[in-house]
Formats: sequence, structure tokens, C-alpha cells
Amino acid sequence: MTRPRIVVEKNDHDKLMRLANGLVETRPEIAEELLDELERAAVAEDAKAINGTVQMNSTVEYRTDDGASRTVTLVYPADADIAEGRISILTPIGTALLGMPKGRTIDFTANDGREHKLTVVSVTKAATENGATKA
Repeated sequence: MTRPRIVVEKNDHDKLMRLANGLVETRPEIAEELLDELERAAVAEDAKAINGTVQMNSTVEYRTDDGASRTVTLVYPADADIAEGRISILTPIGTALLGMPKGRTIDFTANDGREHKLTVVSVTKAATENGATKA
């Protein structure tokens, strides 16, 4: 599987580690996938380091290996609403998108067990409030 370098903002990295560790007993397959991504991620405290990468609450356009294009916002599970284009970090695509830079491609395994590729076409920075990323 292709696994490009990813970077995750420190506050989100900490929150996501707690979320994943909390799922180890009840949803181990989801927890393991997210923990694997978080463990390989570079953790950034500097906002410049995450520029142009998919972070929590970022809106991202991606293209799949079948040529389909989609625009979604990556969110925490409580904020997910597929009809509104807000996908949970706990979905295979959500986990695959985390930390990805524009223009890079990653392999991921869908819920049905099939392998796919997705390429990040564009990333729009998360909305901020008083200089802090909304969560």
C-alpha cells in the first residue's frame, strides 16, 4: 500500500489518539487503523507545517481510482453527516485523508474489503475562531 508522508496538527493528534485509544476494546479494527496513521504522522505545532494538508475540519476535494471526484469535510464522529458532506475520521476514507498533502495519492481499504486509491485535489483550511481551529 502507498503511504505518503503525512502531518497532523498537535492538538488534533492528541484528541485523535484519545479517540482511537477509547475504541480499542469496542471497535479494535477502526482503532488500529487510526492509531497506525497517527503513529506514522509527523506532529506539527506550527501552523505553517500543516498548510496545504488535510486536517480536522478541512474541506477536501479528492479523486478516486475510478475517476470520481468528491468534496467533503473531515470531522469528528459527532459532527459527521454524509448527506451534508461531513465525513467522520473513523471511516476508511476519513482515516486515509488525514494529514494528506494536496496532489498526493494513498491506498486505502474500503468497508467492503476492496482496495482503492484516492488523490487529494485541493484542501481548504478549516474555519477558525479567534485564531484557533474549530473542533
